[in-house]
Amino acid sequence: MTERIREFVITALGEMNYDTDEIEGDTVLGTEGLDMESLAVAELAVRLEDEFGVGFADEEMAEFRTATLDEFVGAVARRCDPAMEKNHG
Repeated sequence: MTERIREFVITALGEMNYDTDEIEGDTVLGTEGLDMESLAVAELAVRLEDEFGVGFADEEMAEFRTATLDEFVGAVARRCDPAMEKNHG
């Protein structure tokens, strides 16, 4: 599941015009890395909700700007596991 989420996030970032060629697990999503703005994080969250059926509070999305790709993917995966079982179990 984690790899599927990671691939989805990287693809989504590319579609949102972020350079994903050199993105790695320790790449920070915010100003120290990809430089995602709050609206971009919100757009990514909406895409994840549409794809995986998970949602995040506004406070969580703000925190994701300081997270690495791996931290973000882990947070989504933890939220997905119960949702995926409910939707696909």
